This record gives sequence, C-alpha cells and structure tokens, in this order.
Amino acid sequence: MQQPTLAARDQQVIWHPYTQMQTAPQPIAITRGEGALLFDDQDNAYIDATSSWWVNIHGHAHPHIAEMLSRQAYQLQHIIFSGYTHAPAVELAERLLPLLPAGQKRVFYSDNGSTAVEVALKMALQYWDNKGQRRHKFIAFKNAYHGDTFGAMSVSGRSVFTRVFDDLLFEVHFIDLPAHDNLDALKAAIEALDLSAIAAFIFEPLVQGAGGMLMYEAAPLDNLLAWLQANGVLLIADEVMTGFGRTGKNFAMENCATQPDMMCLSKGLTGGSMALGVTTCTSRIYEAFLSNDKLKTLFHGHSFTANPLACSVALASLDLFTDPACAANRQRIHEAHAQFLQQLRESPKVKAPRLQGTILAFDIITPNADGYTNNIADQLHRFFRERRVMLRPLGNTLYILPPYCITAEQLQSVYQCIADLLATI
Repeated sequence: MQQPTLAARDQQVIWHPYTQMQTAPQPIAITRGEGALLFDDQDNAYIDATSSWWVNIHGHAHPHIAEMLSRQAYQLQHIIFSGYTHAPAVELAERLLPLLPAGQKRVFYSDNGSTAVEVALKMALQYWDNKGQRRHKFIAFKNAYHGDTFGAMSVSGRSVFTRVFDDLLFEVHFIDLPAHDNLDALKAAIEALDLSAIAAFIFEPLVQGAGGMLMYEAAPLDNLLAWLQANGVLLIADEVMTGFGRTGKNFAMENCATQPDMMCLSKGLTGGSMALGVTTCTSRIYEAFLSNDKLKTLFHGHSFTANPLACSVALASLDLFTDPACAANRQRIHEAHAQFLQQLRESPKVKAPRLQGTILAFDIITPNADGYTNNIADQLHRFFRERRVMLRPLGNTLYILPPYCITAEQLQSVYQCIADLLATI
C-alpha cells in the first residue's frame, strides 16, 4: 500500500497561517534547502525569492550557522533568563548595539517580531507611568502592520488582518505617510490631539511591508520624527522587516538624523534560522525603570527569552552580515533590481514600480480594488508555483525580497518568470 505524501499528511493535521484551508491548494512539501534554493520531496528546486517570509538573509542551511547551532546545542540549550545569564545573550547584545543607530544602549529579548513590538509598547506606556504621567495613546501610520498579537494589531492599520478584532483594540491615531508636501498638515493634525496623552509614535521606516511594500522618503520622515521628539513623544522604530540590510543600509534608521527611543528587531536577526526577537532602548528609557519600588519593574517575559540556541545562531548571522561580502551582495542585488525596474516601467500592466535596497515591488493593474484581498493573488500563486519560483503576492502587489546569496542567474530566472507572467495576463 502506497504511503501518503507529506503534503497529504499535512492536510490531515495542520492549520496553516494566512490560509483559507478549504480552498487553498495542497502545500508543497519542502525537505531541504541550500543557498537561495529549496527542494521538495521530489527533489525539484524552487528559488526562494522572498527569503521565506523575509527572514532568510544568508540562504538556507548555511554551514556556519549550522555549526554554531550544533556547538551550542552540546553546551547549553536553555536556561531561565530571570536571575541567570549566559554568554551567547551577552555577546549578542555587545555586538548588536554598536551596529544600531546611535543611542540604543539596552537589549530586551523576546521571541518574534510581534512580541518585540509588544515589549516596546509596554515600555513606552510604563515609562510614562513610572514618571507619574498617564500617557496611554499611540500614533501610527495608516496601512501599518506591526504584528498579530493584540497590542501589535492595535497599532496596525485597520484591515483584513484586524477586522474581527477591531472593537477590542485600543485607540490609536493613524496618520498619512510623510511627504514633502504634507508635513504641515500632519503636524497640524497631531497638534489637534492632546499631545500630553500620547505615549509614543510607532512606525516602519522607509517601507511598510505587509501593507503592500509601500515606500516613502527618509527626509520627510526625519522632519516628522524630529518634530515629534521635540514635542515629547517617544519614537519606536519597527525594523523587524527593514533591519539587517533590507533597505540598503544596515538599518533603515541610518537614513535619518533623528534616532528612536526604542527599536524592534527580528526576522533577519538569526539569518532566518530560529525564532528570536529584540527590543532595544536608550538609557533614558531603561533608567526610568530603575527604582527601589518593585512596581516600577517591567513585568514582561517569555519562557524562551534569550534562548542560547537562538542567540548563538544570531551571533553566527552577525558574522556573515558584517562580512564585506554581504554588503557587496546587497549592492549587486540592488543594481540588478534597478535594471529590471526599467523594464517594469515600460509594462502597461504595471503601476507604481518601486525599489528600496534589495526590495523591488510593483502593483499589477486589475479591474478590482488594490489590496491584500485582490483575487488576482490566487492566479499569481498558481503561476509561480508551477514555475518553481517562491513569490508570495500581497493581493495585486508583487515583490522580490531575496536572500543576499542569490546568484545573478537565479535573479534573472525570477525576473524572466515575472516577465512571462506579465505577458500572459
């Protein structure tokens, strides 16, 4: 009797994220990875053109990351991080903080991007409470996406991701992305609020990922951030997606002179190999929690806080990230993207082609409304699956966000696949 395939077994027991399980096609069973390639159970190769949900920056099964993980697994796999510490956590903080924009002085560990955001929100709220002020509201951008936990959903734009839960989320003031011609209007709208009640402004610098790879300029952002900071509003930079080279520089906030009070990191932090989140903060934030009063403690933690295995692979990822070869690969990808961008601009089926660092995105023109629920997404999924290119559209928005190790030939294959798509729709 023939044994059921891995994909068939999956369909009997698994509930996948962001997936309508009744209508979704059978998942592709991936058994191994190498560089920018993933291989299914028939040993067919797929080009991972989206870094497996934006996390895998160095490629799959990287030997240096695997070696560091193996070595750590034989030494210490986990330990409670309250009252105890270990070398990988300390070394990671020591190496990470100097890479970040100036002012970040402390690392608080969690386990993913959403929880890194939750920590920052709680830090901001309790910072003011510890100082004897009640500031309990936030400002965020329209179309923002900061995660799927309740705090992270609250500061995310109201959308298909939050629809069922909207009446349970806390109040947030949403503003437009800054541009050179709307800064005065944005400031006026914020001034109309009670600024003394605003705890913080949270934002995705330069690129809004799940909102549709929406890109905006650094100069007006910097202007807005400086003005908010001058008006006593804390700044939270969510670099969960944009961090570790995605926008060109090591971190998107390097494009701004104004620096945040807190930063949220995850995804590329471990090279896409293990779950780990980080919230960093300035000395000003940290010191507001120092007291003989135990009620001023930040009462937040996770069972797997600063897991030694995750910290060790993050250290391995930093080894690779800080190697000059990584920056050279990012520049190579950017230049290749820029050439393909010119081709996209000539297509009558494309609008708003855009590029930031290693992220290339564009919208496909359809009769339906733009957005995550645009039904062309199913057609695009089928097209790319059949051609073994792993691209995951956001509705009618298509983007390429590859591992930095992707070869020139593999990139050209992705571009050709997109060109073939545009010729058929």
